[in-house]
Amino acid sequence: MARGLILFAHGARAASWAAPFERLRDQTQARLPDCEVVLAFLELMTPSLPDAAAALMARGVDELTVVPVFLGQGGHLLRDLPALADGLRAAHPSLRLKVVGPIGEDPGVQQAMANYCVGALS
Repeated sequence: MARGLILFAHGARAASWAAPFERLRDQTQARLPDCEVVLAFLELMTPSLPDAAAALMARGVDELTVVPVFLGQGGHLLRDLPALADGLRAAHPSLRLKVVGPIGEDPGVQQAMANYCVGALS
């Protein structure tokens, strides 16, 4: 069973906006040598989530986890992401797809962000 991890971000018009997500992808990939780690975007940037998933499946990935790189659950995560996931499941019934909660709601991530905010005062 080949595993893939998609970091799913919003996207923006400015190419430079993706730089921190690319660093996150690279750091994550370095820690997961037996798993393909890619970025996908909701809009304005490529690849889209369906395109990223299709590319991974073409390389033999059959177990896919999507990590929303969002701070919280707004409309995109409440409506758009479930619709995209349902579309992937319908198009690829043999794909084992898991979508986890947004990265910004994880207690460890929140603690790291609070540490950064506190450190900003020094």
